[in-house]
Amino acid sequence: MTGLSAITGLFSRWIDSAAGAVVAALASLAKRKTVQVIEEDDGSFVIQAERNSPSGLPFERMQIADGQIAGSHPDAIAAMLDGSRAELVLRPARVLFRPLELPQRATEFLGGVVRAQIDRLTPWSANDAAFGWSEPAASGSDRMTVTVAATARPQVQPLVDALIGAGAEAVTVTATPPGAAPITVLDYHAPGALDFARVRGALVAVLIGTGLLAGVSMSAAAVVSVRYASEQEELARRIAERRAAIRIGQGPQAATPLRALERRKYQSPSSVIVLEVLSQILPDHTYVTELRIEGDKLRVIGVTRDAPALIRLIEQSPNFTRATFFAPTTKGPSDPGERFHIEAQIEPVFAYRS
Repeated sequence: MTGLSAITGLFSRWIDSAAGAVVAALASLAKRKTVQVIEEDDGSFVIQAERNSPSGLPFERMQIADGQIAGSHPDAIAAMLDGSRAELVLRPARVLFRPLELPQRATEFLGGVVRAQIDRLTPWSANDAAFGWSEPAASGSDRMTVTVAATARPQVQPLVDALIGAGAEAVTVTATPPGAAPITVLDYHAPGALDFARVRGALVAVLIGTGLLAGVSMSAAAVVSVRYASEQEELARRIAERRAAIRIGQGPQAATPLRALERRKYQSPSSVIVLEVLSQILPDHTYVTELRIEGDKLRVIGVTRDAPALIRLIEQSPNFTRATFFAPTTKGPSDPGERFHIEAQIEPVFAYRS
C-alpha cells in the first residue's frame, strides 16, 4: 500500500503542475493588474497600485461601509480596481495569531491538521473563520511550529464583496504577524473567474471520465476473481477436512500434528474473505488507500464522507470485532471527504472441529 500512496501523491503533484501550467498560460494571455488595499488603524483604507492612480496621486483613501466603497475620487478608485487582483491587508488588531507545534511528519497533511485545530485555537469554527498558516519552522528534534492567523469570516467577507462589486476579479486577504511574512487567510475569486482550484477540478473530472469505462470493467473482473477465489478456497477447505479425517484414523501420534495444522488453518484469517467482506460492507463513497492484515488484526486507511459510520458497519459484520480509530480523523482542503484510520479484530471464518 506504500507504493499506492506514492503513486497517488505523484498523480496529485502531476495534476497540480498541469493545473498550474494552464492557469499560468491563461494568466500570461490576460495579465491582471495588482492593487494593494491596506486597512488603517482608524478603519479607513489606502489603495495603491504599481503606478499612480488616474487622479495623479500615488494612492487613494477610501471607506468601505454597507458593502459600498466611498472616497474623494470614486472614478479613480473604480479604475484601479476594475479587472484587478486586489490584496487586502488587514490591520493586525483584527486578526488572532496563534503558534501551533506539530510533528515534522504532519507537513504532508498540514491543511487538514490546522483546520481541525481552528475551533481549539480561536473562538470560531473552521467554517466561520478566515484562516491561514505560515511556512513551518523547525522547533526541535522532529518537531515544527507554524503560526496560525485567523479572523471572523463574517467581518471580512463584506470587505471582499465590496471590492469584487467594484470590479476586482480576485481578492487575496492577508495578515502580517509581528516580525514575520504575511499570511494569506482568504483567497476569493469572482464568480466565473478562472483559478487554480477550478482548473484542477476540471482536469480531474476529465481524467475520471476517461477512465470510467476501464474502471467499471476492472471492477467487474475483480468481483469475478474474488468469487472464484472464494469457491477455490472452499474446495481446498473441504479437501483438507477429508484428508485430515482419513489421517486422524491412523493413530493418536499422527493425529496430533495434523490437528494442530488443521486448527491453525481454520483459525487464521483469510485475506480473500476479508477483502470480499470489506467490499460488501463499505459504502460506495468510501475509498481505501491502504489495507494491512497483521495476524488477526486488520488496519484500513482511506477517505469517506462519514468516518464514524464505518465503525458501526464493521462492528455489525460477524467477521470483525473491536473496530476503533487508531489515528485522528482529518480532512484536507483537497480531500473529497474525511481521511480515516480504522483497526479491527478479525474473527476466524471457520470454527475448528475437534
